[in-house]
Amino acid sequence: MHFLPVLLLSWAALSAAFPAASQEDLESKYAKMAQKYLERFYDLKTTGRPVGRNKNNNPFVKKLEEMQEFFGLEVTGKLDEKTVEMMEKPRCGVQDIGEYNTVPKSSAWQKNDITYKIVNFTPDMPRADVESSIKRAFKVWSDVTPLTFTRVYQGDCDIEIQFVTGDHKDNSPFDGPNGVLAHAFQPGPNIGGDTHFDDDETFTKNSQQYNLFLVAAHEFGHALGLHHSTDEGALMYPNYPNTDPDSFRLPQDDINGIQSLYGKSSNPIQPTGPSTPTKCDPNIAFDAVMTLRGELFFFVNRFVLRINPRGGESDLIFIQTLWPSVPSDIDAAYENPLTGENLVFKGNKYWNLDGFDVSQGPRSLTKLGFPKNVKKIDAAVHVENLGKTYFFVKNKYYSYDEDKQAMDEGFPKFIAKGFPGMTPDIDAVFYYRGLLYFFQDSVQYEYNMDSKRIQQVLRSNSWMGC
Repeated sequence: MHFLPVLLLSWAALSAAFPAASQEDLESKYAKMAQKYLERFYDLKTTGRPVGRNKNNNPFVKKLEEMQEFFGLEVTGKLDEKTVEMMEKPRCGVQDIGEYNTVPKSSAWQKNDITYKIVNFTPDMPRADVESSIKRAFKVWSDVTPLTFTRVYQGDCDIEIQFVTGDHKDNSPFDGPNGVLAHAFQPGPNIGGDTHFDDDETFTKNSQQYNLFLVAAHEFGHALGLHHSTDEGALMYPNYPNTDPDSFRLPQDDINGIQSLYGKSSNPIQPTGPSTPTKCDPNIAFDAVMTLRGELFFFVNRFVLRINPRGGESDLIFIQTLWPSVPSDIDAAYENPLTGENLVFKGNKYWNLDGFDVSQGPRSLTKLGFPKNVKKIDAAVHVENLGKTYFFVKNKYYSYDEDKQAMDEGFPKFIAKGFPGMTPDIDAVFYYRGLLYFFQDSVQYEYNMDSKRIQQVLRSNSWMGC
């Protein structure tokens, strides 16, 4: 199973659920956990003073604020719910306190051909799968730089790779399952560049547990001289990414970092990677939008922006953190409030969601009554007062009767005829309080179905307070 973030109750909720003594024990537990976290990843020095008190001269508070700022949390200096949740996520064992994104160029490897040795293997995977995962992880970096990586089987090497547990004599002991997954040392002689994986974790070649390729690619970034990134979509972000390893592309933030140390690839066409979306980017375009139990979900690439339309901050989450078996880059999505289900579409397949569980799928579009020549849905929306779901495909749309669970006769029809004023190739659409909201590129159209006219033209991210 994918690791899902531990969702903690607020202190107030915990107080209601436990006796006072238990509440004190719980707060003490999280305070101790936070102190260990800050000592390990933010160089907190133990002073003997009480932790968690909001005093200007308290080093715990200062380091907690530093951690909150790094992860883009509200900087409160207090051990709140979101901070504890972040601390409990599985992650890399390297500290987050690098002053820059990389080591100085003079501290990087001063050669382009790097050698590596696999000292031992994890019992979790066949040896061939470990070898191919490691090779692919190095290729992530060689694809965007002049670097090459050569495996050696004996003698000296630059990067030694080991699977170890607990205290393995490098002053950075591992902590058992679902904590620190691995660590690596920056370039240099002896232990420099060496990479260690915690063999108390379960490593795989797929999306279950911890994908070895994803963990290794991150650690090799450290072995080449990269520090942690504050970009939550970057490979060098400290926490394990819930993203599809099969469709992985190195993000632009990581490309920029590694090329600053080693230069660009010799490929005539320079590789580029995805950038992490930011909600107030004026050019942001959404792949799909859906409602889910009163919230709005805006899908963009491998992420979803989750907001409450009545106000509040938006959360940027990997799609596969919420639905591990749903692919990234989905094409369309909608909620049917009559059944309580959501359907999400990718290519000629769709998945049924029951909240944050995948209840069915993937299934073929033909199960919904689409002809075989429909290979992709551009957008989908359920109009509650009509009991109809509209599917938009290029310049046409289909009408689906949810009660009969069948396509209506006489469809598809031209979008221009059914929705005057709207042009083809709709990216996303959703229904809210009697109105349709169509998305095309970075523009949003508020559409009144009764008058069959566009009422307003808005920016796509207007729902996020931008």
